[in-house]
Amino acid sequence: MTTAGIEYRTDRAVDVHAFKDILERSGLAARRPVNDPERLGKMLRAYNLVVTAWRGELLVGIATCWTDYAYSAYLADLAVAADQQRSGIGRALVELTRETVGSRVTLILLSAPAAVTYYPRIGMERFTDCFIFRRSQ
Repeated sequence: MTTAGIEYRTDRAVDVHAFKDILERSGLAARRPVNDPERLGKMLRAYNLVVTAWRGELLVGIATCWTDYAYSAYLADLAVAADQQRSGIGRALVELTRETVGSRVTLILLSAPAAVTYYPRIGMERFTDCFIFRRSQ
């Protein structure tokens, strides 16, 4: 799918360097292990759905997900380059993720504190009954 010069893909591989770059350019680097390429690579290999947004050869957005394609999907990362934010790329990445996993699948995410007001604006319901064990690093 291509809109406004942005090409959206589910079949284009992302390497560790491009993943680190988009995390840094989006502002998510503070919440991701960007200084540990081995860990970033492990993360990328584990996702079974990666939706990307490209402006030519430049990765400008990414949505990473683990899903069973039947009941639930966890949207682990939604990152859009800061200079491309507020252009609809994030919304399109979420919509394509939902479309790919199917309407019978619940899409779940944990928001970065700075983004909590964004998700209700794109139609997501806030859910308060979430429980986690925090990672040590």
